[in-house]
Amino acid sequence: MAKGIINKEPDPRIVYADIIDLPHHQSSTHPHMSLYDRAAQFAPFAALTGYDDMITQEARKINDSIT
Repeated sequence: MAKGIINKEPDPRIVYADIIDLPHHQSSTHPHMSLYDRAAQFAPFAALTGYDDMITQEARKINDSIT
């Protein structure tokens, strides 16, 4: 069996040769979701909770010290 880039793992082209050229599954019951709708799923997620508030507070401090 062919080896991968680091010569430790098998070559994925050989390991998955039986499925690599299969067509992508398209659901017959669920319509395809647009990229806009897929992106909207993650919009409510805030990785840095409170970050915007902290930036606003620091900007206020800087503005107060300038004036």
